[in-house]
Amino acid sequence: MSAITPAENPELWSFLDRLQPGEVLAGTVAAIEPFGVFVALDEGPGHPLFPGVGFIGIPELSWLRFEEASDVVEVGQRVACEFLQFDTWNGEARLSLRAMQPDPFQAFADRVAAGQVLDGKVTKLVPFGVFVQVADGIEGLLHLREFAGEPVGSPEDVVHVGDPIRVVVTETDRVRRRVSLSQREVPAGPR
Repeated sequence: MSAITPAENPELWSFLDRLQPGEVLAGTVAAIEPFGVFVALDEGPGHPLFPGVGFIGIPELSWLRFEEASDVVEVGQRVACEFLQFDTWNGEARLSLRAMQPDPFQAFADRVAAGQVLDGKVTKLVPFGVFVQVADGIEGLLHLREFAGEPVGSPEDVVHVGDPIRVVVTETDRVRRRVSLSQREVPAGPR
């Protein structure tokens, strides 16, 4: 596919060119694809190639983890999105649905400090450690070197997905949206 030019569709180009980043646009979900969601904007013209002139990429659908875009939206659903940028190649408005929702990570970082003990659940094993869900939609990394007791060679040696686990927050990185966890620093005593 080649780029859409202003000469080919002046009405579309004019509409997109006057949008400002941060502007809120409303529309209807027109199609869900594996790579994102097309939105037919209320005040925009039709698109010559796509089901809608608005497009929400997968990362911009939600702050929370999901498997498929259809877990977040459905065709025909009304949405309000923040305009991010004018994609001049595809002739579409890049949108963010998640920008319209509070960031759960920032709320978590506001209420949880380094040194705080949390009960969580192991969600994923990786060669260098495990991910632990410590709040709704919030996961932190428990690195292999941070397991309590004897050195751990592989996470499968000590935990499994779904296991409850007690951890302490060692760092919350607001910019990179990461939580670092430790078991070595969890105070001894009953749960």
